[in-house]
Amino acid sequence: MQHPLARDLDHVLAHTADIWNALRGERVFITGGTGFVGSWLLESFAWANDRLNLNAAAVLLTRDAEAFRTKAPYPANHPSVRFVQGNLQNFAFPKDECAFVIHAATDQISPSREEPAGTLEREVSGTRRVLEFVRERGVKRLLFTSSGAVYGRQPSELTHIGEEYAGAPSPFEMNSAYGEAKRVSEFLCTAYSRQFGFAAVVARLFAFAGPYLPLDSNFAIGNFLRDVLAGGPVRIAGDGTAYRSYLYAADLAIWLWTLLVRGESARPYNVGSADSISILDLAKTMVETLSPGMPITIARKPQPETPAARYVPCVKRVKEELGLRPLIPLPEQIRRMYEWNRARREMASG
Repeated sequence: MQHPLARDLDHVLAHTADIWNALRGERVFITGGTGFVGSWLLESFAWANDRLNLNAAAVLLTRDAEAFRTKAPYPANHPSVRFVQGNLQNFAFPKDECAFVIHAATDQISPSREEPAGTLEREVSGTRRVLEFVRERGVKRLLFTSSGAVYGRQPSELTHIGEEYAGAPSPFEMNSAYGEAKRVSEFLCTAYSRQFGFAAVVARLFAFAGPYLPLDSNFAIGNFLRDVLAGGPVRIAGDGTAYRSYLYAADLAIWLWTLLVRGESARPYNVGSADSISILDLAKTMVETLSPGMPITIARKPQPETPAARYVPCVKRVKEELGLRPLIPLPEQIRRMYEWNRARREMASG
């Protein structure tokens, strides 16, 4: 039986041909491997191992290996992947020597307003624990997946936010905990790398689409797809004026593997698409692509005096320095995401 992501995984290999030799025969330690980002890293890692005979190994920190085997059986059961049970904040260091570490774990994508201090503390203590592992094991390269949330609220007059932007989350807003935690973690990665002599590459992640993206979390594109799969209508929770952009998951994997191997230490890179689209137009694109004529509902009317919120990166740095760019256009992202989710639902229903 063909892997349901074979087309996407071949796409990753086709655009990372000069990357995998650096990982040949090496071991990679990965945190957050069971989430959206980590699932794509492990899928593509196992695929490259099989296709390119890399003889590489991945050691995955997880709290629930069995749940991941159900979610992603191909990488979870691959002979190159081994699990280490534990929590990020206090896991026992595996005895394996690792040349590479990918720290992709995060406390939560949308921090709870009820416990913002706990969110910050868990995120930062987890990063420090990973850095102690890197220091003790003599790791050569670390990739830390940060977030565009480190910039704080994007000014409405700034259509694309670049790495040189010096803004930050407001310390007086309780929903800033996630962005503040990522900022502190970036500082820790830089400080440790300079003190102990390893490369620490920072990837600031924005918004994505593709298989494994949750449909019931705070991701508009996932919510809209959920609505289409349920027969509609497509429901916009806000006023539809906010702007986002979407990088496809297979392109994300290309970018992250490239950053791990070739990114410059102590230098942040935005990871996402510069092709902005309003939430309303995203809903329209979803409907036009998958179910023409399906109704769209909007919870609130736009307020003309209120500027549209934006969360859109400038990705000039990765393009000029590493040759990276989005390859899968948005309508195709939507089609592939729909096909994968529909197939999964059909399999689950028997």
